[in-house]
Amino acid sequence: MQRSEAHASHGGRQEVWQHDSSALGCSMRYAVYLPPQAQHQACPVLYWLSGLTCSEQNFITKAGAQRYAAEHGLILVVPDTSPRGADVADADGYDLGQGAGFYLNATREPWAKHYRMYDYVVEELPALVDAHFPTTSARGISGHSMGGHGALTIALKNPGRYRSVSAFSPIVAPSQVPWGEKAFAAYLGEDREAWREWDATELIAQARERLPLLIDQGEADEFLSTQLKPERLRAACEKAGHPLQLRLRPGYDHSYYFIASFIGEHIAHHAAALRG
Repeated sequence: MQRSEAHASHGGRQEVWQHDSSALGCSMRYAVYLPPQAQHQACPVLYWLSGLTCSEQNFITKAGAQRYAAEHGLILVVPDTSPRGADVADADGYDLGQGAGFYLNATREPWAKHYRMYDYVVEELPALVDAHFPTTSARGISGHSMGGHGALTIALKNPGRYRSVSAFSPIVAPSQVPWGEKAFAAYLGEDREAWREWDATELIAQARERLPLLIDQGEADEFLSTQLKPERLRAACEKAGHPLQLRLRPGYDHSYYFIASFIGEHIAHHAAALRG
């Protein structure tokens, strides 16, 4: 690993690291915030997954999360949203290709060679983080939009791995909305049955643990009725008896102004589970 950034922040350090990923077959960057407590003890880890067009920079520069992570003694780990590089497949537009990995394992070419963000987030990155930083075994996961989709599906597919999960404005039913349909058709092919494995509303019915879901959604979000459709997740959770706290926030949109307004509450939610 090579460290490319290091900044003092709220008594801790915000760092950015680069490494060669075996899961993705390219060089990757990820951010780590080390709270002041990490100087003398191991700390729980909260993974944050960002949305379309983002990199690790959006969250660490706009969310204001370091203040709350320092207060609660949580390490924050923020990966990029896709594989990157000149030899990595890409597409026109913002919602497919680089910057739009959708946190799944692609099975169709030309995407399958590099687009294995699920394996990266679930296996490779935690192993790397645990080997190089003072972490405990307690992990939580959160994210925004495409990253909210990633956080929900990863938590649901890996019972026992995460103690907490939350999301801002998640794509809860990607197999039923334009963003997800475009990405899933490219990455997974046209068999919609295969898409169910990466759709939170489908996974709820077969979930083997009842990890409570915390979701904040802005009611002024321009994508609310076309891409996000939180009512579908609510219906799936009610049918399955899965605990869900869905908070609709009047006046808030899809931006980091929204995330920064409530990130403190989300980090407190995770800290209660991770330090409990």
